[in-house]
Amino acid sequence: MSAADEPAKGGLLQHRPFVFLWFARLFATIGYQALAVVIGWSIYEITGSAFDLGYVGLLQFIPAVILTLIIGHVADRYDRRVTVRLAQAVYALCAIVMTVAMLGGWLSRELLFVLVFAIGCARAFELPTNQSLVAATVPVKLMPRAVAAWTSANQTAVICGPALGGFIYAFEPRAVSAMCAAFFLAAIACVSLMRVTRHTPSREPPTLRSVLAGFDFVRSRSRLLGVISLDLFVVLLGGATALLPIFAKDILEAGPIGLGLLRSAPAIGALLTAAVLSRFPVERHIGRKMFASVAVFGAATIVFALSTSLPLSIGALAVLGAADAVSVVIRFTLVQVETPDEMRGRVAAINYLFVGSSNTLGEFESGVLAGWFGAVPSVLIGGIGSLLVAGLWMMLFPDLRHLDRFQPAENKKEDT
Repeated sequence: MSAADEPAKGGLLQHRPFVFLWFARLFATIGYQALAVVIGWSIYEITGSAFDLGYVGLLQFIPAVILTLIIGHVADRYDRRVTVRLAQAVYALCAIVMTVAMLGGWLSRELLFVLVFAIGCARAFELPTNQSLVAATVPVKLMPRAVAAWTSANQTAVICGPALGGFIYAFEPRAVSAMCAAFFLAAIACVSLMRVTRHTPSREPPTLRSVLAGFDFVRSRSRLLGVISLDLFVVLLGGATALLPIFAKDILEAGPIGLGLLRSAPAIGALLTAAVLSRFPVERHIGRKMFASVAVFGAATIVFALSTSLPLSIGALAVLGAADAVSVVIRFTLVQVETPDEMRGRVAAINYLFVGSSNTLGEFESGVLAGWFGAVPSVLIGGIGSLLVAGLWMMLFPDLRHLDRFQPAENKKEDT
């Protein structure tokens, strides 16, 4: 009997596989976030090019798109713990190679790009597979609490990882990548200690036709199409994260410690907002609140672009993260309730393909615009663009704007 079929005995701490998985997520994300600080700072220090910072996002976007079908196939047909461990081993190997290169003095732009691409490939497998393991570690009745705890682990790591990486980098750059390797190895150990019952259901093979069926379904549901496309364009336009090294070094003159604080700020805002939403969930006027949160996101992006003060920049990024958390909660819930169970896998794949990968593609877009016009105009364009998209989508999808409550798919029909 799998954990999902067991009665809900005690709390989450009584389910050791979930505890190990929680710590594995925490360690792996701290390592990934700290390593991102080192990679971003190193690339900009070596090349001084905003285009190269954008290429970091592009190199992670490519695997997410190309490997989408393979990821689902592997996650459904092989031991998910093995897949996660292999991906985390790639992280650790990249961190070790980077440490050795820094010690030997042969760290280069090309090597960093190779490492970023390898990490992007591993992350494309690790994230969705890791998420699918949660259901195997706790009973169904504990799933909401497990998801909340899982989110808290991720947000905590997003806060601590960049700050820790930036602080240590200021004293000894080579120690950061070595520390990241240790975190990845600790994550592998935690996954190895998990004991779950493996169940591999019979599924249709992943094909282009099955993916296109998901596209047809989303296109026939105006609210789904609206919410997924809104997320895609806002994230694409609001990808200022790739340019944080430029703001930290050239505009705010805050150094690597400042870079770590800037990278942590959105997660702090998101974590605090998620805590409030867990106690006071959004239940009414969800359409208007979603568009309002997107508008706040765009406005906070504009404030960050124009700021020359580190405290103001951190505050703007925290507000940006808080607004994004509200929008994400509403959008994610809406996608779930608008989709019948038999279509959730394919709709989730589309959501991951377009929304998840748009984060890294947005970083590339920001880098290109920064290379053409400068970092400040690039982020400013993104913020203004987010406001324009919010206004345009309110007109294009009036049903979404007027949506009051979440309505399960089985309780309603929508004309196609």
